[in-house]
Amino acid sequence: MNRGFGKIGGVVDRFRRRRLWYQRGMAIDDRPAPPTTAPSRRRSVPAEISRSWLLVSGTASERFDGAVRSRADQVILDIEDAVDPAAKPAARSTVAEWLTGGGDAWVRINDVTTDFWEDDVEELRGLPGLQGVMLAKTESPAQVTDTWHRLGGHTPVIALVESALGIEESVSIARAQGAFRLAFGSGDYRRDTGTSADTLAMAYPRSRLVVASRVGDLPGPIDGPTVGSSHPILREQSQVAVSLGLTGKLCLDTEQLPVINEVISPTPTDVAWAQDFLDDFEARGRVIRDGSDLPRLGRAQKIQRLAEAFGVEAR
Repeated sequence: MNRGFGKIGGVVDRFRRRRLWYQRGMAIDDRPAPPTTAPSRRRSVPAEISRSWLLVSGTASERFDGAVRSRADQVILDIEDAVDPAAKPAARSTVAEWLTGGGDAWVRINDVTTDFWEDDVEELRGLPGLQGVMLAKTESPAQVTDTWHRLGGHTPVIALVESALGIEESVSIARAQGAFRLAFGSGDYRRDTGTSADTLAMAYPRSRLVVASRVGDLPGPIDGPTVGSSHPILREQSQVAVSLGLTGKLCLDTEQLPVINEVISPTPTDVAWAQDFLDDFEARGRVIRDGSDLPRLGRAQKIQRLAEAFGVEAR
């Protein structure tokens, strides 16, 4: 048999089969498909103004990459409450390996009173993908500063305040060297104080963190997570947090991200108002007309900055 003829015949046969599929309305391509990855839906938002902070258990390494590709402004790998004590060393090593291998995320570490804290900061120190740490159960400024120093003196520390003592010390904590933002551990706070989840009952600790953040010249604090799958409840609780001055929110589920991001962002109407005010302010030569102009100018400029960072357009 002529080898060249056989090779050509094979090509012709494949062409005929492919033409038959086209004729049946079913176009095919028998070439191997190139590998694909899910596109990232994450917008690059500075941590200072990040709205959604997605917590992922440090034992769930299969979820790390997907979390980074999600709509979360920031991802926190949790090696504290989300991990059984017996599994913490393995979870820590898993997180460290992922951060060393190209991953980027924050890490919630154990509080300084535990046997795990020292190993946490030692293993995480200097890792290229470590964006910062969230220090669990913070109750004093020294805990923040000690953590910051042990991590090398350049890794930002979010102080997670979860107790009555932490709330009362929040001003000092916000002023601590290394403090980056405050966050509210609402579940442990309720357990510590016996407070209900009622909006009024939780207004004081949230407001306390807002005031402390302002006194410490920090960005707005991060609210605790809303447990459950009800989006109306999540929306309501996020709106309450925003009304009190909190500017971020922890979450446990990627399905919550669109709601959190929407509620904590300026609305299109807000952006339109800000643009109109700033245009008018420029058109009149930046002249202050009355006592309301400066506060409105500050609000308009803030809305404009956030709208640009979050991709919100006027409507």
